[in-house]
Amino acid sequence: MLADQRVGVITNPTGVLRSLRSIVDEMHESGRVEIGGVFGPEHGFRGTAQAGEAEETFIDPRTGITVYDAYGAGVDAMARMFTEAEVETVVFDIQDVGARFYTYIWTMYTAMRAAVRTGLRFVVLDRPNPIGGTARGPMMTTEYTSGVGAKEIVQAHGMTVGELARFFDGEFLTDDEGGRLTDLEVVEVQGWKRRDLFDATGLQWVLPSPNMPTPDTALLYPGTCLFEGTNLSEGRGTTRPFELIGAPFVDHEWAAALNDARLPGVTFREAYFTPSFNKYVGEVCGGVQVHIDDPTKLDPVRVGVEMLVALRALYPDFAWRQDSWDTERPYWIDKLTGSTRLREQVDAGASAREIERAWKDELHAFEHQRKPYLIYR
Repeated sequence: MLADQRVGVITNPTGVLRSLRSIVDEMHESGRVEIGGVFGPEHGFRGTAQAGEAEETFIDPRTGITVYDAYGAGVDAMARMFTEAEVETVVFDIQDVGARFYTYIWTMYTAMRAAVRTGLRFVVLDRPNPIGGTARGPMMTTEYTSGVGAKEIVQAHGMTVGELARFFDGEFLTDDEGGRLTDLEVVEVQGWKRRDLFDATGLQWVLPSPNMPTPDTALLYPGTCLFEGTNLSEGRGTTRPFELIGAPFVDHEWAAALNDARLPGVTFREAYFTPSFNKYVGEVCGGVQVHIDDPTKLDPVRVGVEMLVALRALYPDFAWRQDSWDTERPYWIDKLTGSTRLREQVDAGASAREIERAWKDELHAFEHQRKPYLIYR
């Protein structure tokens, strides 16, 4: 379907065939597809950059192809890259992990808008959602959109990137660009069902980003990534990011309180760790390791909320991260959750169940809204 075309490829180390070879390398060597350029997202095409970073534009030494730095690029910049690369078709092939704040889906959205503007065909090489097809969590609000949530979808969207592309095209592109894509094609996954987690696929796990080492990390990420918005370490700088959570002021009481809550699918182990980078470098942090007992019963967003509620009750030193570069919306947790609501409820002493009830109606509305765009059952 791409033969004899000049394509631009948005991909990273997860864009591999069953041989685990990069689709870019395979396309280049086949001689049947001309690659005008590769467009690298957060962490880069070859995956050399850490969180919030990218590879600068460079010539790939293996293929001689120009790799453009597309992370954080706006629509105008992305359209200029496509024009400079003289591509006819844009191909997206990246393994997502199912959370709104995982930035690859917003790179895809920006690229779709740029493709509308430049009249290009857009092809998504679909991949399974590794955490299944269930939608969970609060809705993004327009006031709190950012690079970790550019449009109004829920925290764990429960869709594949192909389904999201269809959703973005049908729900957002008309408003943003004055028209939908003239040619959107999704190459569907074969054999995947919405209830399937990654372990059911038989595929090899290729790290989608440096701090996503295992499928278990992905299962917890929609909930435990919320600790990016606090003064706790989310486990970056350890071998178990988003599974190890803690801070120097946390002790054994947190694990005990969380296990008393008897959350389905998980057990909390009292744990101590010393991050090698990011928060609390070289300091011993007390906290928990979140162990998954039954992934089919796990609700990661509920887990994250229960952890936050228990922290607020136990530790006066607990605080929300504030960013000086955004004085009007200083709390990162608001960008992660989509509004001020969760932060304000936790601060007011609300229970986890009360917090979950607050987003029940908007979650139900999203499930109805996404239904026409779903591909898999």
